[in-house]
Amino acid sequence: MSRDKREDYRPWGYYQVLSDEPDHKVKRIVVYPGKRLSLQRHRRRAEHWYILNGEAIVTLDDKELHLKPGESVDIPRGAVHRVMNPGTEDMAFIEVQTGDYFGEDDIERLEDDFGRVSQEA
Repeated sequence: MSRDKREDYRPWGYYQVLSDEPDHKVKRIVVYPGKRLSLQRHRRRAEHWYILNGEAIVTLDDKELHLKPGESVDIPRGAVHRVMNPGTEDMAFIEVQTGDYFGEDDIERLEDDFGRVSQEA
């Protein structure tokens, strides 16, 4: 298993790649209090999110799920999704990606608090 301990910082928090292999990618993602990721979807991968600590509000298509540590959710390929930290401390979760491509350019941003919405031609 290859490991990259480098943390990649974003406006909402940061992530660390724990495993990056041809058949999967695993990240540890930390979301700062009151922040949320883009409302997004992926064409080439599915994800499984396992909450480690803190609270998470997950938008999954037309549902809103409230998750606590030890709980998880599956994000099917093509599903519209996002995660938010409504708490006052950092929230962390493990993301397991499966599919045939794991590049960051497979993120189609539909809404974003930081002006990073995908521009379609």
